[in-house]
Amino acid sequence: MGLRTRLFKALGFEPIKRQRPRRMYEGATVSRLTSDWIAGGTSADAEINSSISRLRNRARQLVRDSDYARQAKRAVVNNVIGSGIKLQAQVQMQRGGRLDDTINGMIESAWKRWGYKEHCDVAGRLCFADIERMAIGAMCESGEIFIRLIRQPFGNSGVPFALQLIESDQLDETYNGASTVPGNEWRMGVEVDKWGRPVQYAFLSAHPGDAPFTGMPGKRHLMLPAGEVIHLAMLDRPGQTRGVTWFASAIKRMHHLSGYEEAEVVRARAASALMGFVTSPEGELVGDEVMDGERVTAFEPGTFKYLQPGESVTVPSLDAPDGQFEPFTRAILRAVAAGIGCSYETISRDFSQTNYSSSRLSLLEDREQWRTLQDYMIKNFHQPIYAAWLEMAVMSGSLNLPLYEVDPERFKRVKWVPRAWGWVDPQKEVAAYRDAVRCGFKTLAQVVSEQGGDLDELLLARKAELDKLNELGIAVDTDPTLLTAQGMAQPLPVDADEENQAEVLESEE
Repeated sequence: MGLRTRLFKALGFEPIKRQRPRRMYEGATVSRLTSDWIAGGTSADAEINSSISRLRNRARQLVRDSDYARQAKRAVVNNVIGSGIKLQAQVQMQRGGRLDDTINGMIESAWKRWGYKEHCDVAGRLCFADIERMAIGAMCESGEIFIRLIRQPFGNSGVPFALQLIESDQLDETYNGASTVPGNEWRMGVEVDKWGRPVQYAFLSAHPGDAPFTGMPGKRHLMLPAGEVIHLAMLDRPGQTRGVTWFASAIKRMHHLSGYEEAEVVRARAASALMGFVTSPEGELVGDEVMDGERVTAFEPGTFKYLQPGESVTVPSLDAPDGQFEPFTRAILRAVAAGIGCSYETISRDFSQTNYSSSRLSLLEDREQWRTLQDYMIKNFHQPIYAAWLEMAVMSGSLNLPLYEVDPERFKRVKWVPRAWGWVDPQKEVAAYRDAVRCGFKTLAQVVSEQGGDLDELLLARKAELDKLNELGIAVDTDPTLLTAQGMAQPLPVDADEENQAEVLESEE
């Protein structure tokens, strides 16, 4: 114990003990650099409740007015749905484990007929492929969409079943509080039980933004049970009830980008229009007018402005730093693309900064995202709708499926074939697929499926094609093994000249 410590103790003072700094994450420290970083610990629904309406409206405004936002939504719709996700029935025979082609053909034909716009849409305006595109587009733009299952026929459909699309605005997000059912509660228009499972939805009787046509709608609600509604939304956190627009993290940047582009246009126009100022002894004023108490000066190309005697003007340099516009725009769009989940090239349509390797890498990365969304749509949209449609088709007699009531799951086995994408370099990628099949890493069915096709259909079409070629005696440059098996002449060597080709033909005759 030192002299100073003994002296303090003799005077009745206790020395101050130095506290060791507690260990913590660097990201949780509070300093002069992070003092303005305010982060709350609210739940997912609490955060969404205060922002859902404004985020949704701003995202829609961007899609209306921003070329990049519109292209982002278009890219999602085209890559996830394309021309539609096709159904292939996979009902197997009770014995043998083979597919029942007769029943599968009946189901696929009935499904295709029901997919016409006058049958599947209550409004008679959207075919099933259009509904698919509308659903994924609304998820991207608004964050969610609701599909109501209507069990009654429309048009001349023999199946009493149709779909009604309901925009997310129509679900009353202000409908919160305790439910009349003990243990249940309302969360932004959705009644959930103690497990968080939706029980029913509180839709407004009319769209709240449709006042020019329906008048000011009141707070009348249409309560729909959860069994009649399909709620499509990509949920990010446990306990989340409503969906959020996919532009949420990019909205601010896209708004700044629009303002920056507008400022650049105004600067360029002003710099190119104004040539100079002239001071006149007479003080002649040209082109100046006063509106609402403020002087307004119009700039026109090739004009000179006259000033009052004694007035002078300092003309600022209106030239922007060289080469700053494109790098800044690219940087903003890269961040926007990352927030939405696709590549910069997909949003900007700018391929000047890429080569084959980088283009292929970005396309493959994008396709993983598209496949994830396709899988979500199949499991949460297509399969529930198909199951409900199949039940109504059998009950109405439109489909005669023996033993359906005994084993309905047997008839619900289907395969959904989403759209696929072409090759970046067909020669290299076809060779890679061929080697993968030969080595056993992939099957032919997997390769064909990745290209959006069906192996059974391909083989039948290929067999019919070879039979037709053999019937007409036409030789094509294809696999010699297949041609020999069909009894056709082998193809001519590619590097043979005309004289050698004639000799080969004579010897084969």
